[in-house]
Amino acid sequence: MLELDVTNAVDYLRHAGVFEPGEAAAASCLAGGVSNVVLRVDSEHRSIVLKQSRAKLRTHADWFSNLDRIFREADVMRALRPKLAGAVVPEVLFEDRANFAFAMSAAPRAHHVWKRLLLNGQADQEIAGHAGDILGTIHATTAGDAQLAHQFSDHTVFIQLRVEPFYWRLRPIHPEQSHRIDAIVREMWQCRTALVHADFSPKNVLVHAQGVTLVDYETGHWGDPAFDLGFFLSHLVLKAIKHSQQRQAFANLTRRFWDRYRDRLRPVLAGHPALALGELTRRAIGHFSLCALARIDGTSPVDYLPEQSKRAAVRHLARELLDREVSCWELVLEQLNSLDP
Repeated sequence: MLELDVTNAVDYLRHAGVFEPGEAAAASCLAGGVSNVVLRVDSEHRSIVLKQSRAKLRTHADWFSNLDRIFREADVMRALRPKLAGAVVPEVLFEDRANFAFAMSAAPRAHHVWKRLLLNGQADQEIAGHAGDILGTIHATTAGDAQLAHQFSDHTVFIQLRVEPFYWRLRPIHPEQSHRIDAIVREMWQCRTALVHADFSPKNVLVHAQGVTLVDYETGHWGDPAFDLGFFLSHLVLKAIKHSQQRQAFANLTRRFWDRYRDRLRPVLAGHPALALGELTRRAIGHFSLCALARIDGTSPVDYLPEQSKRAAVRHLARELLDREVSCWELVLEQLNSLDP
């Protein structure tokens, strides 16, 4: 396999016929994830993003996944691009099966990664609303689609990149929660009803003048939408714990997200019992609790909560919710507000 990097990406794209032989272009490395090499290549007339998978992820603990997950990502993007307005989903330009890579259209250069804005303390309600629109549209427009259910039925990569490092890894660390972990995972397998992004987080939301672009689809699969909800909301609440003096503003981000998400989902609720909002919320809070706990004690802990007091607060919040089996999001926010600053 030819390993792509900033030194050979331009020649690679010339050889692929994307750039003319004499067309000047420059490559740069895009940071943010741990599982792939992602390169942006800009010429005067176009911008391309190259993505290539790596078997070993860049984490302190050993973490491996199948190289061919890169092609699942391209397939999920092709399935979702017609369902979301504008350029929310990048366009897949070509695949390179021999080198486990593909190229896609690039977001505008003048963009911000939402995670960085949140870490800087910017609790923008409108971006949270966009996130609710996008995730609600993904779940609503794919629910019950038999063709997508068949196409994305393989859960190997989802298990490798989410269930094992986020859930199973917690069992020896928090053995008292093993029964809840097992129950949440078991119920997730029983509620397969829509296409799940499974990496829907602020690091994958690019904000720009034309709106937002959503990236990173390699964990996409046919499954339980509650996972997406819990995974995403854990990121917002962890930022709320980081910015303890702005906790209410970050709590309101979750409310705005939920409002817009529910608006998108309501038109299809009658035909899909697994999307009933009460039960969906209950399952989502279970996933939220495990995902928050995993970002402290799992394979890929967050690096922006170094304070032991804040890490302890996350553990306390997650364990309380798991023990009480909370089913109302406002009760989650009440528990969040009760934490020490």
